[in-house]
Amino acid sequence: MPGARRGGPSSFGAQWLEWRLQELLPEFPDVALCVGFSGGADSTALLAAASQLARRPAALRALHIDHGLQAASRRWSAHCRRAARKLRVPFAAMTASITPARGESLEAAARRERYRLFAGALRPGEALLTAHHQDDQLETVLLQLLRGAGVAGLAAMPDVAPLGKGLLVRPLLTLPRAALTGWLRTQGLGWVEDDSNAQLRPDRNYLRARVLPLIRARWPSAAATVSRSARHAAEAQRLLELLGERDAASASCGAQLSASALRRLPPERRRNALRFWISSAGALTPPAARLEELAGALLEARADAQPRVAWEGVTVQREADRLSLRTDRVSAGIMPELTWSWRSHRTRVLPAPFGVLTLIRDPHGPLDLDALGPTVVLSGRRGGERLRPVRGGPRRTLKQLLQENRVPVGRRAQLPLLFDRGRLVAVADLWLDESVQANAASRRRARLLWRTGD
Repeated sequence: MPGARRGGPSSFGAQWLEWRLQELLPEFPDVALCVGFSGGADSTALLAAASQLARRPAALRALHIDHGLQAASRRWSAHCRRAARKLRVPFAAMTASITPARGESLEAAARRERYRLFAGALRPGEALLTAHHQDDQLETVLLQLLRGAGVAGLAAMPDVAPLGKGLLVRPLLTLPRAALTGWLRTQGLGWVEDDSNAQLRPDRNYLRARVLPLIRARWPSAAATVSRSARHAAEAQRLLELLGERDAASASCGAQLSASALRRLPPERRRNALRFWISSAGALTPPAARLEELAGALLEARADAQPRVAWEGVTVQREADRLSLRTDRVSAGIMPELTWSWRSHRTRVLPAPFGVLTLIRDPHGPLDLDALGPTVVLSGRRGGERLRPVRGGPRRTLKQLLQENRVPVGRRAQLPLLFDRGRLVAVADLWLDESVQANAASRRRARLLWRTGD
């Protein structure tokens, strides 16, 4: 079958899905799965195959988002509930409230709200499975290309990404849509058709109905080859991030950047370092025009000018030689939820005033790197957090630990918390949960260092 990787099953079904989940989720089947279920053919095939897995996951449920944009949306929700019941999968539905931002399309606003609801509904360590497939990836790459996207945009949709307290997993990206609908018909399962897909005003619908048939007629394997290009772009993006991390670190002054150090970089590396610094702080990366201002006029301005560049709730200001970044959430004293892929980026710059986290390899360090997942989630305190700081001891509330150790109240608000698959594993460099503490058998050990600019 086109898109199937060597060594895996040759056709879609429960066996294929199990092989793919083992590839993407090393902990499978000891992981809870949540299928994003729209009732369409693609998500119906995914949910049906997941319900037939020979190796049962720790839990399996279906989650439906009712966007309320179509008159038939309630009928679709009822269909999804019946289909899940037939497959013996627990089902839940949520209703979206969609308000497009200025200049935002209704489709983009619906997508943003959908993932916001999914992120909030995910349980700690749970994996959300979505039914995006190879044809979706082709559409995404072409749309990004037509919108003038950079390498990150052309990398399109990744197989696995952090989401909320768990993961977003797209196991079907190597399969064409026809493989899913063909298998679904053999199962005797029905699905709903969204009439709005026939409307040509949305860019994706126009591309799917008018452009892609012509492309496939000339290049039948377009979906597979463009997906391969997306993987190449994703690899190039990872290299750009590594370079951006190095350049940002060389210009770093705590959570700020040195303007003079940035000016010494070639223009393209200067823009890349600024983009990395901004995205690492969990802020929305600037459009091309704003990035040019940051890398040019803001850095070249007089030292006493205090210039600033702002976009969509984000502000970068220069004072003397230092660049600082503020977002709406940070200015309110709330640390945004961030991710840290520590294997490729050993330093994580946080938005001011939350400082910088660094993992330092240390043969005598207290942290067992093999016990830590490849991507951790960082956030501030929300209340009720617990961990076990002493091996074999009781679980303690973070509030108790802070009070007993007389951590100043102002300092408590700045502490970054590290969550691994939904579990609190570290509080800055103060405490580690026993689940990630090193012992005599640990092969790779490290020390977590937290520093702030104060």
